[in-house]
Parts: sequence; structure tokens; C-alpha cells
Amino acid sequence: MRLSFEEIESQIKRVFMKYGMTEEKAKICARVHTESTYDGIYSHGTGRVARFVDYIKKGWVDIQADPTLERDCGAIRIYNGNMGPGVLNAMYGVEEGMKLASQYGIGMVGLKNTTHWMRGGSYGLYAANRGYIAIMWTNTESVMPPWGAKECRLGNNPFVMAVPGTDGREPMMLDMAISQYAYGKLAMLRLAGKKLPFPGGFDEDGNITDDPGTIEKTRRMLPIGYWKGSSFSFMLDLVATLLTDGIGASDLDHVGKGSCGGASQVMILIDSKKTVDGERMGEEIEKAVKHLKGAALAEHSTGIFAPGDDYINFRKEHDEKGIFVEDVIWNEILSL
Repeated sequence: MRLSFEEIESQIKRVFMKYGMTEEKAKICARVHTESTYDGIYSHGTGRVARFVDYIKKGWVDIQADPTLERDCGAIRIYNGNMGPGVLNAMYGVEEGMKLASQYGIGMVGLKNTTHWMRGGSYGLYAANRGYIAIMWTNTESVMPPWGAKECRLGNNPFVMAVPGTDGREPMMLDMAISQYAYGKLAMLRLAGKKLPFPGGFDEDGNITDDPGTIEKTRRMLPIGYWKGSSFSFMLDLVATLLTDGIGASDLDHVGKGSCGGASQVMILIDSKKTVDGERMGEEIEKAVKHLKGAALAEHSTGIFAPGDDYINFRKEHDEKGIFVEDVIWNEILSL
């Protein structure tokens, strides 16, 4: 079905308030979930509402908790998320990181003992829309086998980079899981009865497959770049642990409080005004995009896309037709 931004946001806000959140906190969380859906990331927008409510009911997320400062090292600060709502903790971390960046040129916030931040790109865009360059990631429990193994020992560890928009261009933003497809994407395609565009994991016999349900069952996901993605995931987990004084996958696996319960997140914000003139930044962005998209198309190509083109295209479609929501997901939200 197709719905308006306001319809989706109001229902999600209603649900979160129903389960104990203050109106202010529910409004922020509902906005982030709705924006994710608006940008085409259905799996971490409307698709995560019921699971978040389940975590509240189980006591895995403390909706009353706020981040507390544990270390102040000038341009670096470390906060304890106290298992509060991941969206609120992450938004707080970005706000603090931007303040540090405005003061020092660069700011880093380490956030430990937090919960699922939903769509990481939300915070990259939030910073980029305010003129900051952002580099962020979170670690997760083990959901992906290392290259050469069939047992999960790596987190998916979403990684985000964003740069401000200029002269009418929306911010450019990369938001990627370290597996070829995120679990949320697998679930959404399975619900829609669709196959993956490219193979994304292995079946029970170790054969590569494009069937999302099979990969969900085996939990044998393909890391991006095969062994390179495997190593990248490992290092993101380790560095996040060290920069936050938090915990990594080996401990997250035993927390037992749902996806990303107790996760460690790193948010690096850079004040772009202190590194490059605004006019030159716009020129360099346009030059880079033109160079990228000027390449000769490959056989059977559907086009060349720059980071951020996907969410911009989804916004255009949703503005014209309404925001797409799976019937089963919407009915689930209405029933809460």
C-alpha cells in the first residue's frame, strides 16, 4: 500500500507512546523510522517497529535511560548508552560530535552499551544536512561467518560515510552492511516472494544461493569482497570496542538482549568549513560524480549510481505515489 509520511509517523509515534515512551522521545524515534521508510530502507523503518516494541516488552531496551558521559578527552568523548533506545542514543551522539567538531574541527563520540540504532544512514544524513562530514559505524553480535568458515563469528557492522550537499544537491551518503545483503533486506525480499538480484550466501550444502529465506535459515551470509569484507568486519568490531571501551562480538554474543544489545558505536564528525571552502567542495563533488558517471556502461547495465542516488530516487517516487509499506507490516503496526 501507499501512505503519506504523516500517516506513518503518527501511527509509529502512537505505538511508541503506548509502550511507555514520552511524547518527545516517541516523536524523535517515529520520525527516524518514517524517514528510513521514505528513503526506501523499509527493513529498518516500518519493518523494525514491532521488533522494537518486543524488545521494550522484554526489558531489552530501557526507554527511560539516557546516555551518561564516562570520559572527556577534549575532541573525544565516551558515553554509556545505558541500554537506552538506540535511535535516541545515536542522535545524542551525533549532536555531541557536531559540537566537538565545531570547536576542534573534528569530534569523536564513542557510545558503548547501547542498542540497535536502526538505519545508520539516518545519522550520517542528519550531520551532512548540517554541514558536517560523517564517518560512523556500529558493531553487532555474530551474524556472519568469517571467510572460510560456516559458523558465525563476525558482526555485520554497518558502516556509514556522508558529505554535505551543495548548490541544490542532496548530501552524498554511503550506508552499507558488511554482508552482501543485510538481514533486514533478506526478510523484506522473502516477504515479497522475491529472489536476491545477486547471490548473497550459502545453502545447507554450502552452495551459493540467491534465495533470501535459505540464507536466513543457514545464517551463512556472504561478506562483501569475500575475504576482504571478512577482514573489514573484524577490524570495525575491534576498533569500535577499543574506541568506546565497550564490547565486541565475542561478548555481544552472550548479552542475550536481542540484535545489537550492548553494541559499541563510533561517530566521527568533521566540520567541513574548517577543511575546504564551500564553493570548492561543491565543485569537487560535481567533478567526482561527473567522472564516475561518465564511464562507458557495461553489458546489461541499468546505469551508474553515486552514493546517495538510491535514497534520492526513493524520495521522488514516494513524493509522487505515496510511501510504500508492505500490507503485513502496516497491519502489524496498526495492531500494536
